[in-house]
Amino acid sequence: MALSGDILAIDVGGSHIKGTILNRKGEWQMDYKRLPTPKDAKPADVLEIIAELVKDMPDYDKVSVGFPGYVRNGIVYTAPNLGNPNWKNIDLGQRISDLLQKPVRLVNDADQLGLGVVSGKGYELAVTLGTGFGTALLIDGYLLPHLELAHHPVTKEHDYDEYIGNKALEKEGKEKWNKRIAKVLDILKVVFNYDRLYLGGGNAEELDIELDNNIHLFTNKDGIKGGAKLWELEDKYHISTNYPAKK
Repeated sequence: MALSGDILAIDVGGSHIKGTILNRKGEWQMDYKRLPTPKDAKPADVLEIIAELVKDMPDYDKVSVGFPGYVRNGIVYTAPNLGNPNWKNIDLGQRISDLLQKPVRLVNDADQLGLGVVSGKGYELAVTLGTGFGTALLIDGYLLPHLELAHHPVTKEHDYDEYIGNKALEKEGKEKWNKRIAKVLDILKVVFNYDRLYLGGGNAEELDIELDNNIHLFTNKDGIKGGAKLWELEDKYHISTNYPAKK
């Protein structure tokens, strides 16, 4: 049977695990499916949800996964928004590949979303405002090494996750949270001097501050198209691929 080239794109989030099928151009072949992320999810929990998620999905040939933590070569090193003690040196890319019997590319979730929304011209920064604070840096459409900026101190008491993550929004309220976002945007402008900044994630809907002309909003539905970008050119992003173990 001929291969379709279609890609299963998965976005693992602190609240939900979502997935869809994309063609090689990143065009949607089906509606989003989403299932709740278990609280303090362990690797086995995430694999179980992914197995349930893909039931009855159309055929696909490869898999892209965005994961909320520090990822390198298919290995998860940190995952604070999923219950970090369970996610140290976890070969999640290989485990998903063995589960689904397909080649897998696993990257940070903000990196995958960023690939899906940037223009591909100049120095660009993508930021996700959700359970935590995710960032992706790209130059001319190429991913730069991932930085867990979320865990860098932004005040004496708080890192970015604590300062503007979902818990901060719930505790401090929308007005104060927006003031914090404005402060963070000023910091990002000075630190990165980007050409364009893209803001997305579930809490981007709560923004009510004026944004500079080079700041653009995006949805996760737009961003998950980055799952196709990961496979656009085999060597473009120098991202490790996991293949199913031989049985």
